[in-house]
Amino acid sequence: MLQRVLIANRGEIARRIVRTCRRLGVGTVTVYSDADAGEPHVREADTAVRIGPGPAPRSYLDVDALLQAAARTGCDAVHPGYGFLAEDAGFARAVGDAGLTFIGPTPEVIALMGDKAAAKRRLATAGVPVIDGEDDDRLDDAALLAAGRRLGAPLVVKAVAGGGGTGMRVVHDLDELAGALTSARREARGAFGDDRVILERLVARPRHIEVQVLADHHGTVLHLLERECSVQRRHQKLVEEAPSAVVDQRLRARLGEAAVTAAAEVGYLGAGTLEFLVDGTTLDAEEPRFAFLEMNTRLQVEHPVTELVTGLDLVEWQLRVAAGERLALTQDQVRCDGHAIEVRLYAEDPVAQLPQTGTVSTLHVPSGPGVRTDVGIGRGSTVSRHYDPMLGKLIAHGPDRATAIARLRGALEATVVHGVVTNTELLDAVLGHPAFAAGELTTAFLDEHLRGWRPPPLPDTALTAAARALHDDGLRAAHPDPWARLGAVRTGGGPGWPVTLRDRVAEPPASRTVALRTDRPPLAPDVDRSAAGADDDRRAAATVIEVQRGPDGTRRVWYSGGSVTRVLEELPAVRHADAAAPTAAATFTSPMPGTVIGVEVEEGQEVAAGTVLVLVEAMKMEHPVRAPVAGVIAALHVTAGQAVEAGETLLTFDPST
Repeated sequence: MLQRVLIANRGEIARRIVRTCRRLGVGTVTVYSDADAGEPHVREADTAVRIGPGPAPRSYLDVDALLQAAARTGCDAVHPGYGFLAEDAGFARAVGDAGLTFIGPTPEVIALMGDKAAAKRRLATAGVPVIDGEDDDRLDDAALLAAGRRLGAPLVVKAVAGGGGTGMRVVHDLDELAGALTSARREARGAFGDDRVILERLVARPRHIEVQVLADHHGTVLHLLERECSVQRRHQKLVEEAPSAVVDQRLRARLGEAAVTAAAEVGYLGAGTLEFLVDGTTLDAEEPRFAFLEMNTRLQVEHPVTELVTGLDLVEWQLRVAAGERLALTQDQVRCDGHAIEVRLYAEDPVAQLPQTGTVSTLHVPSGPGVRTDVGIGRGSTVSRHYDPMLGKLIAHGPDRATAIARLRGALEATVVHGVVTNTELLDAVLGHPAFAAGELTTAFLDEHLRGWRPPPLPDTALTAAARALHDDGLRAAHPDPWARLGAVRTGGGPGWPVTLRDRVAEPPASRTVALRTDRPPLAPDVDRSAAGADDDRRAAATVIEVQRGPDGTRRVWYSGGSVTRVLEELPAVRHADAAAPTAAATFTSPMPGTVIGVEVEEGQEVAAGTVLVLVEAMKMEHPVRAPVAGVIAALHVTAGQAVEAGETLLTFDPST
């Protein structure tokens, strides 16, 4: 067995690898940037080494710093986790050249399967079904436009070096193809340093089905059943489960055979995943159609659902294979016990689905029968714009799919995260949808069933409890005078102090005023104002409420109750016309913290409605800011390459009258 492993990653996957290594008696070394100095993965390893400042290119992507850390701490192996350098052939080669064991496939296999065009050509010759399209990655945009006209819409533009939806664009009208090529190339160049793209036909009613494989140095290749990952947003997975609700034994055997053939064809080693698209219109056929999508030459984010139904620890087998051991089971011994479902917990506005930042002030993650939580954060964690917004995963296992869904919804209900907005309510909306319960899934699930979704407004009891928490916080403040605390108060408006709270995500996104009677007793007994739901295994309180003060004295209330976590902004009790509201020119602000990667207009330029004005990149994804109506660019306040915070002014826009 390996002796000491450097984990070249962060967050929940670093913690996950540490757990298995500790169980096996393998030493661990984690690395951290200045932004992560106080994070859980730093505390939990045997040794932790600082490798640079917050931006990933100067820390987690710094190959020399990682190898120096491994050398200084006496490591004999490196585990890349997923993301960052996990599928970087140059990194795998550098690890081997340094005399260390890379826990993963060879650099040659990583390079081959990371090139989507080359991988597709190679596997097609081995008999693996592939998607029709234009696979020549040497073509320029003019040639690809011609190929698109030949293939016809709908199409997918796909970055050759891409992954996780980065550098991918869906084109339903050929008039959109030129813009999609430009956008996909730009995003791929920024993410991978490689702007090559290919075209593929869009599969009808696609279901995203992937197959986990394990392969050793002795010629054994196994598949560990399938996972369904069809519920996605922006081509990034949101919900994953094993097994798929629509894959029967015959289709499972065909998918497994294709996956094993592909892995054997390229000489794969360790844990990997073959991803396929299944044509949902052919599920009732004797042999449903499916085609190879891509191969992930690493551990997948969704590996826990496979572990829960097979009883295997995939990290353990990564370590054992890397150490030269034989796989200790045969294909016939791979079992499927029940059903497992995972949801990805993101620091993300659940409605706009844009990344969020903040400091975690309260954290409770549940435990119990059939529930597993893999999270990377702790109380006090800072969620910054430097890294992917995924905070972790909640996973549930049960004897059947319905039980797994029920347990996972219960886990979401008991999850409390304050200090940074998360997508828990969207996840619950997915799990609670009748189409999900029926297993009617495609990669367009969110668009088909939850387009325009917003959570309902909080009930009056919740608003009253939040207002009471503000009142109690004011009494503890340096100036408890209620007149100073409440600001302007409308007299004759009914009994009690009016407290106005704004909920930005509810339907409708509006402000509501609560007439708070200050002669009432404090909070109800089931309300936990101390926000004590922290990193422990007890069930969260029925309601958790926390008041936070901003540097400018403004206050927000974090409310968690049932499956709802919401942040409410306190507004003055009487709101007159907003003096800052523009009477002519309107300001456009950044929807999230990130980096301006493109300013597409000039001052004085006239633009039509829908024109892309500025491009902001955050957490690996590109987000366009568009003109809502026709108008003129009055002033630009940012330049390409500039870092911006959420709410920072990008430009001033003068709408046409």
